[in-house]
Amino acid sequence: MKPRSVAARLPNACLPGADWADCYELLFLGDRLTALEAARRALGSAPRWIRNLLALRNRIVAPLGLKAAAPAGDASLVGIFPVLSGSEREAVLGFDDRHLDFRIVVEVRDGPADSQVIGVTTLVRRRNLFGYFYLAAITPFHKAIVPALLAQLNEPVQSIVS
Repeated sequence: MKPRSVAARLPNACLPGADWADCYELLFLGDRLTALEAARRALGSAPRWIRNLLALRNRIVAPLGLKAAAPAGDASLVGIFPVLSGSEREAVLGFDDRHLDFRIVVEVRDGPADSQVIGVTTLVRRRNLFGYFYLAAITPFHKAIVPALLAQLNEPVQSIVS
């Protein structure tokens, strides 16, 4: 199953004042996951092409004084994103910056038969003109990255053999 784009709802309590949103959903056929487990599996290990794009983004925005990433090795992170709240059904990640605030909301709900529907909603509140330009520049990449990360959930989990 491939992720599909679905309508995102605004306003959203996870980021009051958000003025941009999108949402992707995946029919998940594996073992039951909590929202935080789904977030860790989808966002915790990006393919190389995504890591390379994020590294390039960080090199470009660092001189502009924008946050490049959260500190590595922090247990309250999923990938590079701080966990703001979490429950069985919903995990909220994200942070606020000078140009925009964003949240990634991972939701899990029951699907048909024994499946689950896992949704990833991105919410953005642009703070200034640079936020509008920045979001316009990254949106094409975002629309490729989020479905690719979500699709990883239906791939077999790799085990490490020593």
